Amino acid sequence: MSDSPAGGPPPHIPASRPKPPAPPAGRPRATALRQRLAELRGPTVVPHPLDARALAALAANPGCKRRALLDGAGVDKTVLATALGSPSGYGQSQFAFMRGNAFEARVKADGGTELLRLLHESLGEGGEPPRGARVPDLSAAGPEGRTARTALALREATAAGGWSLLDHPMLALEVAGSPAYLEPDAVVVHPDGRWTVIEIKSFPMIDGSADAAKVGAAARQSAVYVLALEGVAARTEGAEVAHDVLLVCPRDFSNLPTGSVVDVRKQRAVTRRQLTRLTRIEEIAELLPEGTTFDPGCSAEELTAAVEAVPAAYAPECLAACELAFHCRAKARAEGAVQALGRGVRGELGGLTTVRAVLDAAAGKDGDPADPAVAALRRAAALRAEALEGAPAPVRAAGDGSAVRGGPVAGDGTAVREGTAPCH
Repeated sequence: MSDSPAGGPPPHIPASRPKPPAPPAGRPRATALRQRLAELRGPTVVPHPLDARALAALAANPGCKRRALLDGAGVDKTVLATALGSPSGYGQSQFAFMRGNAFEARVKADGGTELLRLLHESLGEGGEPPRGARVPDLSAAGPEGRTARTALALREATAAGGWSLLDHPMLALEVAGSPAYLEPDAVVVHPDGRWTVIEIKSFPMIDGSADAAKVGAAARQSAVYVLALEGVAARTEGAEVAHDVLLVCPRDFSNLPTGSVVDVRKQRAVTRRQLTRLTRIEEIAELLPEGTTFDPGCSAEELTAAVEAVPAAYAPECLAACELAFHCRAKARAEGAVQALGRGVRGELGGLTTVRAVLDAAAGKDGDPADPAVAALRRAAALRAEALEGAPAPVRAAGDGSAVRGGPVAGDGTAVREGTAPCH
């Protein structure tokens, strides 16, 4: 029913003029978030890209709001750590970077013929290996343009039904409410519509096996790519993302490539669960004091205050995965935080968060006796005291040069055996 007297449009709105479309509900919020993140990293600072390696490390420590905010805002943590006076050696050396690029170029030469042969051989598929693949052009302006171009190329390759090799495609994955743009080494589209992630590493595979820690890191990184690809595959008819990725490494001590299939279903499930647990970036940013910024042009005191305004969840594992690990470790040690001893110790101690609280609980000075952690500490302290009670007393030097038990050790700080004199 119309509100106008004659059933037509109201007098102040012409009948031939349609109402303007309402803006998308998420646009103002997204624009405000991008502006806020730009203020945090500095108005003239180019955002640092969040790659899959950093995203896998972030997923391994979802409780660290500091890293979530800094990575989401595009802050270069290497520059920030240097400005704070705690530079980190984390990262890849220039030599390893150049060697990896040279090996990758060799693997992808001749239109990826060798790469397709390794994939065909590693998957154990019968028949002749593919002799070539279609390599679409993925160039576009900006990460958003490259992401859209990659999605279009994946749809076209799936519909074509042949072999296609996407060299360094660009994928997008939402992390804590902010998009992260990821760039795998390659993605192969099979004739049956399967998409396989290719991860090329420069560490060697000797006698068919490689370093377990490095393979695990590569699997977690590949799982991030699989998650991002699944978002595109959900909108592509006939597409399916394989959970078996191909890891390509140098064989033995040569520069010849060899491949191995790695099942990343477990890593994918863990990464997906951990990323879901991440607090949204806008929620973290709203709690910061007004004017907080991580602009590298600020003084060390201002940057320290800005960093400390964001809660962190340090663990010794951060030393191999985060550029700010040295700064966070020094802060944790200065505060006597038990998390500096490792996640396992932190989990066993429950509500006891400082070393002083642990020592007081063990000595019976503080703590609830009904707390299992406190009870275990006091039991351990009693066992230690009982064991030390039956230990021989320390040896000290008597006035005549002989040794007697009890009291302090010899004057030079060494202990002497019973019946002997210290050497001078």
